Amino acid sequence: METLITILAGVLVTVATYLLLSKSVIRVILGTAILSHAAHLMIMTMGGLKEGEVPLIGKDHGPYVDALPQALILTSIVIGFAVTALSLVLAYRTYQETGTDTLDELRGNKHE
Repeated sequence: METLITILAGVLVTVATYLLLSKSVIRVILGTAILSHAAHLMIMTMGGLKEGEVPLIGKDHGPYVDALPQALILTSIVIGFAVTALSLVLAYRTYQETGTDTLDELRGNKHE
């Protein structure tokens, strides 16, 4: 199962790289979002699925499950959605002002 998730993360990195190298602002933003999801999958795969008890005070002693990878990923997902939403709003506003979403035209110098 871990091999399948690793392959999926590799495919997501490939798709994200393709989108990041495109000339459209929207595709670049989607590429960064997909790349962050690939990183989340890799962190979950490295953390692994462990069996054990929830580490609460008053529970019996035994093997505990480390909740740190899930907490880090949840924090990263929330921050990633906020950054993606802000980037999409900025891209939409830029499109309203300039009438284009092509990075070459947004650069400003047409003779480069």
